[in-house]
Amino acid sequence: MDKDQVKTDEIPADNAETAAEEVTAEDTQPAADTEQTEETGTAEAEQTETEEAEQPDELEELKKQLADEKERYLRLDAEYYNYRTRSVKEKSEAYDNATAQAVSEILTVVDNFERALGTECSDEKFKSGIEMIFRQYLTILEKLGVKEIEALGQPFDPNLHNAVTSIEDEEKGENEVAAVLQKGYTLGKRVIRPAMVTVANP
Repeated sequence: MDKDQVKTDEIPADNAETAAEEVTAEDTQPAADTEQTEETGTAEAEQTETEEAEQPDELEELKKQLADEKERYLRLDAEYYNYRTRSVKEKSEAYDNATAQAVSEILTVVDNFERALGTECSDEKFKSGIEMIFRQYLTILEKLGVKEIEALGQPFDPNLHNAVTSIEDEEKGENEVAAVLQKGYTLGKRVIRPAMVTVANP
């Protein structure tokens, strides 16, 4: 009998079974690790696919948010531009209205001075004083941008003239202003008061 065989025969049965189990466990350990590694790899792959699938959705959401913010900004900018334009227009109109109202009151005084100057006066110094005051008023109106409307001998313009009487006159043209009863004035492009006129051959 060989020595190796004797040694094998001398191993107790329990020890032999334990050794066999250890060998079996060692043989199966790599297989279990391999399965676990495969499962981990599969999970990571699925997670990567999920993340890649979510990225386009996030990008589309960001694009939508950017478009919404851009539209909101453009709307606010347009509203501000309208507000600024409206404010400037309102301020300009308020100034023009106030100026026109003040000028209208002054024109009443100017009319009275013109009537006074058309009246005969024996006191030349008094008349010269009236003329000086009248010229001062005209200077003020000129500085404000007020101009007299040309009427006498002009074709009748309903935008500038107010016809109160009419006459037939062969020496006058058709719809020609034959007389000015009250002077008219403009402030810039705005008619403060149309000229009261007599129209020939309407």
